[in-house]
Amino acid sequence: MLICHCNLITEKEIEDTIIRLLEQDPWHLIVPAKVYHTLQKRGRCCGCFPNVVETIIRVTEHYHSRSEASGMDIVSHLDRVRGLRAEYGSRSHERRKADNRAA
Repeated sequence: MLICHCNLITEKEIEDTIIRLLEQDPWHLIVPAKVYHTLQKRGRCCGCFPNVVETIIRVTEHYHSRSEASGMDIVSHLDRVRGLRAEYGSRSHERRKADNRAA
């Protein structure tokens, strides 16, 4: 399935890149920019980044579930993302009040 229409990157290419990065360092924090840099591409419209994040979460959790690390060592990446969304979602955007708009 095509994930990035701007760069013509498939889901399989992204998954393979994530696995290569995890094999180098299993506890490395992988973000879309790291995946694109490894693929020697750059985000253009960045509309695919939410799908790339979901792919990173899915592949990373599957990779760690197959590893020999104990369950106590593995933190659910999806729970961490939800926590970050809750933490940053509760703040006002760019420290502005809701009634103010940027020009």
